Amino acid sequence: MQVARHHRTIITDVAPSVDGGQWPARRAAGETVSVMAGVIADGHNKLAVLIEVRPPAGEPTTQRLKLRWNDEYVGSFACPTPGRYRFRISAWVDEFATWQDEFRRRVEHHADAQEVTVELLTGAALVREAARRIAHPQALERFAEAMERCEASAALDEELSQLMRRHDRKRGATTSRWYVLEVDPPLAGFAAWYEFFPRSASAVPGRHGTLDDAADRLDRIRAMGFDVVYLPPVHPIGTTFRKGKDNSPAAAPGEPGSPWAIGSREGGHTAVHPELGGLAAFDRFVGRAKSLGLHVALDIAFQCSPDHPYVRKHPEWFQRRADGTIRYAENPPKKYQDVYPLDFTSEEAPSLWIELKRAFEFWIERGVRIFRVDNPHTKAFTFWEWCLGELRAKDPDLIFLAEAFTQPRTMYTLAKLGFNNSYTYFTWRNTKEELTSYMTELAHSDVAEYFRPNFWPNTPDILHEFLVQGGRPAHVIRFILAATLSATYGVYGPPFEHVDCRQHPEREEYANNEKYEVRHWNWHDEESLQPLFQRINQLRRAHPALQQLRSIRFFDVRNKHILGYCKVSGDSRIVCFVNLDPFHEQAADVVLPLDYLGLSGHEPFTVEDLLGGGSFTWQGVWQHIRLNPHVMPAAIYRV
Repeated sequence: MQVARHHRTIITDVAPSVDGGQWPARRAAGETVSVMAGVIADGHNKLAVLIEVRPPAGEPTTQRLKLRWNDEYVGSFACPTPGRYRFRISAWVDEFATWQDEFRRRVEHHADAQEVTVELLTGAALVREAARRIAHPQALERFAEAMERCEASAALDEELSQLMRRHDRKRGATTSRWYVLEVDPPLAGFAAWYEFFPRSASAVPGRHGTLDDAADRLDRIRAMGFDVVYLPPVHPIGTTFRKGKDNSPAAAPGEPGSPWAIGSREGGHTAVHPELGGLAAFDRFVGRAKSLGLHVALDIAFQCSPDHPYVRKHPEWFQRRADGTIRYAENPPKKYQDVYPLDFTSEEAPSLWIELKRAFEFWIERGVRIFRVDNPHTKAFTFWEWCLGELRAKDPDLIFLAEAFTQPRTMYTLAKLGFNNSYTYFTWRNTKEELTSYMTELAHSDVAEYFRPNFWPNTPDILHEFLVQGGRPAHVIRFILAATLSATYGVYGPPFEHVDCRQHPEREEYANNEKYEVRHWNWHDEESLQPLFQRINQLRRAHPALQQLRSIRFFDVRNKHILGYCKVSGDSRIVCFVNLDPFHEQAADVVLPLDYLGLSGHEPFTVEDLLGGGSFTWQGVWQHIRLNPHVMPAAIYRV
């Protein structure tokens, strides 16, 4: 009988990992990655557990993991730059540490001299064996000689322990697979997004705005504290079956159509609409944003107007109906006659895939590093896995936001495939129970290893009933929730800050929707929510606790209308209360999680009111909160 090589250790589980290592876990550059490995062995042996890390550039590093409890070994490593990191775990029985532990216990329990002598000779043999394997054995030989002279203190010397760890032969080591960690740029982990339509940026009511007009709005957006300015598609818009006001089937003369009906004789996915000023204006816009410290996110929607050059040059890239005509997009009962979907699975798909990757590369070369991808779940998953992987291999600092309001498993799979931000169900989570349950799933389940939520209280496609009915207080509530619950959030800015809550009578979206017409906004309206945007974004920048998701904890608030939660990052400790009722003042007794906040239940402590101003002294777990939605429906405290 042939006997397999004997491994005495078993690595039972490793974190961070996704589906046992099938997919990369995600982190953001600058984070410290905590690693855990479950390791067991037969008997009562001491184990050595090692992590080897291979960064995207630079030399590999190794370190020992420490036993925390119950066969769980922990450590950490830094990931300072974006890119793909790999790590693996090795484990083996540490023969000398096992011997040393048993010998120490014998000495402590006063074993007889003969037993101590025999054990010292056994230990000395292990030391001499190690000395024979190294180039400079003198130090180990001195310890072996001392142990052979029955000097028990030499056997327990810390220098000897370190030398033996350094020169361990790792006999019978078990090594895990390589686990992958995708480290994203910092903006993927912490950012505030602002969306607006450049064609509505003109200072002259009724005039189609340009990207130069839009560039004039960037100072104000930056002053409000946003990091990313997101533009809907800027490409030429088709005229065939162009949609009119509020998605009417036919456009009246002069109506601009939907920016998502991409392509005309002026070009397609690598062109800019002439009325926006063309590519030159786009380049000026990106340059102006960069000078202000803003990052430009561009909408990528892989679909075509009937007038798109692809339709004429590559009709094989589209699906056809039985009568030979190209199938337009629809999601019954919705119909999009102005849009043709691309066929990602036809025999001609390889050439289509290459062309679409080229579209990304075109905008990357023009300085765009962030993309909001329209409906990625309606395209082939294998395309995204290939395309995003190819793009990141060259540019690891790219960010892709998935606009995928679909089933949870589909959204989570897109994240595994390479999307490092995603829209979420936040828009439809409005009650205390809904928010608590959803945030617990996002922050404290396996989902947190790879899915990074980006909270949006509204979009051009979505105006929730809560905002419609609750008016200004509801807008304040949802904005503060988005910006403090999640480290990454966004807002479709102009209608939200001006509290435009006129809803279409038949759909959960805005009436007079900017998707189909040019709107005019007063960018300097003193009654807008712009001061709130500025203040909340200032707080996010000033307090590290608000710059991450995973430390969030909800606590007991004795009122179903008030949500209480806290976040902790080092010395940064933030406590938030939000009145979820936009109509009535609410009050409640609350039970603070003092242990989690690092506070004593007996000593008074100071809290600073970051929205209302002033400081207060609190003591004990019980506090009382009262919030008037018509004044300020939330309280944010620095502990």
